[in-house]
Amino acid sequence: MKTEKEKMLAGEVYNGGDTELLNRWHKAKRLQKEYNNTLSTDTKTLSNLLDELLGSKGENIWISAPFFVDYGENIYIGNNVEINTNCVFLDCNNITIGDYSGIGPGVHIYTVFHPINPAERLSGKSTFWKSQSSSVLIGKNVWIGGGSIILPGVIIGDGSTISAGSVVTRSIPANCIAVGNPCKVIKEL
Repeated sequence: MKTEKEKMLAGEVYNGGDTELLNRWHKAKRLQKEYNNTLSTDTKTLSNLLDELLGSKGENIWISAPFFVDYGENIYIGNNVEINTNCVFLDCNNITIGDYSGIGPGVHIYTVFHPINPAERLSGKSTFWKSQSSSVLIGKNVWIGGGSIILPGVIIGDGSTISAGSVVTRSIPANCIAVGNPCKVIKEL
């Protein structure tokens, strides 16, 4: 029988109130609070906190505080990546960011979703809605403009640029510029 965490990562309906998931969620909240309250000049402490918070991180990454996550451990960041301030990564499934990518301020990446029918969202006596998740993959040398929202299951191809304020509801191919809500390709590079 699968654990709730295994169901979550497999994209199946899972219980967000599961003890294992809640314990990791609380640990991630503690770590993100420490990260967000650490001086930006204390790079050793910041790096150590990210080592404990994230699934993995490459060399030469920069994440400007504040930075918010659900679990943290499902976030995988490549080399030479910059993530600007006020980003929210709801990592109920894997979020992978390729080498040389940049994430603008206020970008939200969501991997979790809920049933559309209100009667299907409720989970018995639990305060947690029924949930499912789907991973997000951001390729190499991608630029996500500030205030953009990336929805579950999206893949953004290598070398693409997402314009500020876009809502990315579907995958975007490599080497293009995409804009809007919903985000659409306007130019191939």
